[in-house]
Amino acid sequence: MRWLLRILGVLAALVVLGAVALLLIPSDRVAALAVQQFEKATGRQLTIEGGVTPTLWPVLGVETGRIEISNAAWSEDGPMLVADAMAIGIDANALWGGEVRITGLELTRPEILIEQGEEGVGNWVFGGAQGGTATADMAGADTPFTLDLGVIRDGSIGYIDHATGRAVQLTGVNLEARLADYEGPLEVALTAETAGQPVTVELSLGEFRTAYEGGVSPVTLQAGVGAAEMSFEGRAGLMPAGAEGRLEADLADLAAVSALLGMDRPDLPQGFGARNVAVAGDVTLTGAGSVHLREGRIVLDGTAITGDLDLTPGEARPKLVARLATGDLAIAENVAGGSGAGEGGGDVATAGWSDRPIDVSALGVMDAELSLRAASLDLGAVKLGPVAASVTVDRARAVVTLSDVGAYGGTVAGQFVVNGRQGLSVGGDLAFREISLQPMLSDLMGYERLIGTGDLTLDFLGAGNSVAAIMRSLSGSGVVNLGRGEILGLDIPGMILRLDTGYVGEGQSTVFDSLSASFDIDGGDLFNRDLLLAGPLIRAEGAGRIGLGARDLEYRIRPVALSGADGTGGIGVPLWITGSWAAPSFALDLEALAQENLKDDAKALEDDLKAKAAAELEQQEGESLEDAAKRKLEEQLNQELGEGAGGLLLDLLGGGN
Repeated sequence: MRWLLRILGVLAALVVLGAVALLLIPSDRVAALAVQQFEKATGRQLTIEGGVTPTLWPVLGVETGRIEISNAAWSEDGPMLVADAMAIGIDANALWGGEVRITGLELTRPEILIEQGEEGVGNWVFGGAQGGTATADMAGADTPFTLDLGVIRDGSIGYIDHATGRAVQLTGVNLEARLADYEGPLEVALTAETAGQPVTVELSLGEFRTAYEGGVSPVTLQAGVGAAEMSFEGRAGLMPAGAEGRLEADLADLAAVSALLGMDRPDLPQGFGARNVAVAGDVTLTGAGSVHLREGRIVLDGTAITGDLDLTPGEARPKLVARLATGDLAIAENVAGGSGAGEGGGDVATAGWSDRPIDVSALGVMDAELSLRAASLDLGAVKLGPVAASVTVDRARAVVTLSDVGAYGGTVAGQFVVNGRQGLSVGGDLAFREISLQPMLSDLMGYERLIGTGDLTLDFLGAGNSVAAIMRSLSGSGVVNLGRGEILGLDIPGMILRLDTGYVGEGQSTVFDSLSASFDIDGGDLFNRDLLLAGPLIRAEGAGRIGLGARDLEYRIRPVALSGADGTGGIGVPLWITGSWAAPSFALDLEALAQENLKDDAKALEDDLKAKAAAELEQQEGESLEDAAKRKLEEQLNQELGEGAGGLLLDLLGGGN
């Protein structure tokens, strides 16, 4: 705005010069003189086509044909301003009294181009290295003036930021500006279109001279684009640009708002701003480009979030620091890449993990330090609450720290990491306490057969650009301990007692009093070797592989159906569980049972023989069975040798006859 007023101020001064010069020189010479003075002041070329038509009384005025003002030397996008015609009028009576009262200023079908170069210099900067005698502080030396009415008819305004590539285009621009008092308010009203959506602006700059000379002035602003509306009341300055005050914004039309800002529409998830974003609070915009929100209220698709935010430019990328609180926060399943088969819930068990690419490029847009407290958090596939968490984003790597989060009747704490620096990897170190497993496994994996409450510790790491790739690459370890629970669709005691694997399906179940296991994860497979299950009817041990990536399993469980009143004894038959998660197969391992029985029989026979041998050998206290056998053999040999030697001696002595 300040650059436009400066140009118009120079043009108004030239009107006075031109009107006076008319008394002495022809109009074409007046035009040439005006062009010369304009170029001297701004360093830009002013081209006037069609001649100059002056008036002297009661209004000193100039009307021109087509005019053109050249752009900065570094620009390659054409002139800064082109208009089909220009008319300026100045009250002659006021001028004789020492006042400059511009009665009218009109540009017909102007095309205005505002540019910011790669080095951050704007094409509206005049003087110094940009050429011309204009200086940054020349506004204070300008002659005070007023403006009855300034008008732009059917114009266009374009903006290009060559450093970021942002571009904005307003068409059908109609603007009216009034300045009744140089010390008082400047009133501006604008209508236009961008991307086919209407744009409206009503601005009141309370202290024009203060703002024009680089100070801070009271300001009120009402703006709208499409269905979005915004209001601001506070203070603002132009040199440097800054503002502070109360902001109320309803960004119902994010596409139109994004077009006005020269940005792509953000792809926000359902429940998290996809339909509507509203912002209210005390806002400060500093000359350094930082934005600060205090006592803020942000409404995302009907969910209200309160807190404070600070957005600073940063050296490599912007940084957002926020402290937020909310009630029930709902974010749909597609927050992590879209909903659909294989993303969560029952679809996983049947359709499998999704191969849809996950885009985490947004993590590289800015760094962040966020803290959040919520009564509940609905992620679509996962329900949490209450939530106390923090999020740190550093160079496209996000670390979510859960310090006090309610989940499925219990709590979860630990860290979850999403790293988008080179491809995508995820990892975590989580501790679940008193978690109800059935709803959690149902939400995450579509698995509803395990009922139980207990503790789970888990650390994991996976890499890949889709859920399927990540699940196939998982590595890690963990421990699970459950209290009383139930395995649905599987009656293990019935299978064992009747040697029949048909005890599966709806209505079947295995009740247990405790279940514990540790596991390792490698290459998307979970390996367990120490499952222990204890129940009123069975006890069991188990080991095997569960394919997290392939969604299959190869697991051998050795249950024993208890028969004794004291919970001992009974029949044990190994059970093989193989196949997919959705349709596993069950088989009794009778061959292994036969081999185990043969081993048991052989062991019993060996023990019986050893017992009999020990009895016959009259095993002495502390003597091993092997030593007893050696001793017995020596005694027998000594006895036989003794008897043989005595007979031989009698024969030799002749006592044998």
